[in-house]
Amino acid sequence: MPIALSPDTLSSMAAQVRSIARAAGREILRVYAADTVQKWEKDDHSPLTAADLAAQKTIQAGLEAVLPRFAILSEEGRDWPEAERLALSTLWIVDPLDGTKEFLKRNGEFTVNIALVQDGRPVLGVVYAPVLDRLYWAGAELGAWREDEPDAPHSIQVRRPPRNGERPWRVVGSRSHGNPAIDAFIARLPASEIVAMGSSLKLCLVAEGAADIYPRLGPTMEWDTAAAHCIVEQAGGQVLDPATRKPLTYNQRPTLLNPHFIVCAEPDERFW
Repeated sequence: MPIALSPDTLSSMAAQVRSIARAAGREILRVYAADTVQKWEKDDHSPLTAADLAAQKTIQAGLEAVLPRFAILSEEGRDWPEAERLALSTLWIVDPLDGTKEFLKRNGEFTVNIALVQDGRPVLGVVYAPVLDRLYWAGAELGAWREDEPDAPHSIQVRRPPRNGERPWRVVGSRSHGNPAIDAFIARLPASEIVAMGSSLKLCLVAEGAADIYPRLGPTMEWDTAAAHCIVEQAGGQVLDPATRKPLTYNQRPTLLNPHFIVCAEPDERFW
């Protein structure tokens, strides 16, 4: 039986997870400030740095101290056997440093992503951008929030999409990834302007109304999106698989590779 997660429980857990994300961010910044950054290439040819490993260690220790304790699925964590992983109804899904390419470019557009998923749905999400010292978080029935030190936290929500040509669609895209499918998608919109951003901050831009849509028509992993997905949904938006027009789910399939997805305030026939 899944553990019941009331809004009060999630609120308490969210406070602890925000602290963990900030601690991981400090570890990342310590490496970021160094003259040289030690890095390796993983089996899939993606980069791995000392910052990824330091953040992973901090998050692992922090989450293991949070009660109730749940399994941790992380990009840099243990390899879970498929059957054992799929049997987990509630688990943390973590990317200790989302946007390693942005980290290596030193453009500041990288994040710490921590999500709690229950029965395939992200019910708590924290996204922290260390260089910006900007934190987004959300929980089921708790709304979505942005925190910029030293300002007080404020709630965020998606904005109504443009209608009847009142303004261009603001389309957020990746600094490190692009493809012809995105160009074709944008061409179906009546008018648009592009907002470039790295890491899971792209989803957060839609969540806070700074962009209207984020079409991701290329590969991502579940830990790239779970935390920000929660933030988008609690801000009133959607993260949809264009093949099914249903929300993405997590830890429900043999693969951890996401399908393509579209982040928006509400669906539009031109998206498909």
